[in-house]
Amino acid sequence: MRARLHKNGWTILSYVILTAAVLLAGGPLVIVIFASFKGQFEIVSNTAALLPERFSLYWFKDLLHKTDFLIYVRNSLLYSSLSTVLGMTISSLAAYAITRFGGRRQKILTRVIVMTYMFPPILLAIPYFILVSNLGLANTLPGLLMAYMSFTVPFCTYLLVSYFRTVPKDIEEAALIDGLRRPGVFLHIALPLVAPGLVATAIFAFINAWNEFLYSLLIISSGDKQTVSVGLYSLKGGMETLQWGDMMAASVLVVIPSIVFFSIIQKSIVGGLTAGADK
Repeated sequence: MRARLHKNGWTILSYVILTAAVLLAGGPLVIVIFASFKGQFEIVSNTAALLPERFSLYWFKDLLHKTDFLIYVRNSLLYSSLSTVLGMTISSLAAYAITRFGGRRQKILTRVIVMTYMFPPILLAIPYFILVSNLGLANTLPGLLMAYMSFTVPFCTYLLVSYFRTVPKDIEEAALIDGLRRPGVFLHIALPLVAPGLVATAIFAFINAWNEFLYSLLIISSGDKQTVSVGLYSLKGGMETLQWGDMMAASVLVVIPSIVFFSIIQKSIVGGLTAGADK
């Protein structure tokens, strides 16, 4: 009886802690969602109320018709997609080379990659800006992609190393004996076997590029080339003209699709992350 009460007590405590964590993590998002549906004057005059007196789409219409928000979304989709494709291409080749040709230096190379990823972005911002400016790539897509590669390639390579280690080398050696060359082994054997890991890594790489703010702000100066994160920042205006409604509506349009997307493919993400854990 005492053991059962002890177990039930820990169960209740766990649920209380999880509930508090959910409220802390999801509470601000709920406030933002309801605030985006308040009227033009209600969002300022009735800030204490969570639910709007009357649900309105005023701020969404104002955002889409009076700002370039859709252009920012288009730019972010383009930049993030290109960064993901380029980063995954480089990272998959690097991870495969480390696991197959690294030998005893595999651990050293992996630790070096982790160390490069641990540098704060603000520490590399000024050197990257100077480099991009000297190359004449400021305010261009190639210049921004160069900066994106600084965190996409180390992150993806570190994750993909663990997945390529799970691929049996006997299968590759048999394919080599049958006449298949190393590029063919990589494309037709190694990559299909680590497909779940590739999907999970690509998703995280895309989200990292989608949420990136610092490099986009420094390198891109034209308004028609800004990303959605910089576009959200530009909506704030001055201290006397804070566009709270537009900012709430923009935040909802940016965050909600990501939440829906993750909820749909969460099983694939979990499967991909756990696939590389077996060694």
